[in-house]
Amino acid sequence: MKWKKVLVCVLVLSLIGGSGLLFADSINDRVRVWLNGRELKDGGYLINGTTYVPVREFDGAVQWDSRTGNVQVIKPNVHIFLFKGDTVFGNVNKGKLKFNVFSQIDSLNNEIYAVKVAIEDPAGNIKDIQSQVIRDPSKDNFWFRTYDFTYDFNTAGKYSVGFYIRTSANASFVKVAEKVITALD
Repeated sequence: MKWKKVLVCVLVLSLIGGSGLLFADSINDRVRVWLNGRELKDGGYLINGTTYVPVREFDGAVQWDSRTGNVQVIKPNVHIFLFKGDTVFGNVNKGKLKFNVFSQIDSLNNEIYAVKVAIEDPAGNIKDIQSQVIRDPSKDNFWFRTYDFTYDFNTAGKYSVGFYIRTSANASFVKVAEKVITALD
């Protein structure tokens, strides 16, 4: 009699364990996701034929409201122009260059606290160029131009000028747009 109870328990546990593994397999189908030719770091998951991708992968500020269960992704349109004097440029030669960054921001449907422009070298080192608290956080479009600054493009490769937003005084800056500069030998 005792062995029948043991056999039934083993059978029930194996069925539960097997269905749990099947469920886990359907959730853990990882997929590689590419956005504009760049592979997203966290990728995504295929669940019941639908691909799910973390919203933080889309270069926007993510706000979670636990009270309402809502997630907001803040991603305005940002156009970045690089100026050497009055001349717009893209690629540069290795060496020091004095320039400024002009950013045009529109379609901003959320209030933000501050903006920042920074440059990242090919090795991943980031240097802040300029930041500013927004005087009228309810503006849906505005321009932001940095002062002239000198930067040393000391190695050949791709540099990224990023535009960042900060949603509140205690939030971190999040990159929402970038312009790539190639430094040539």
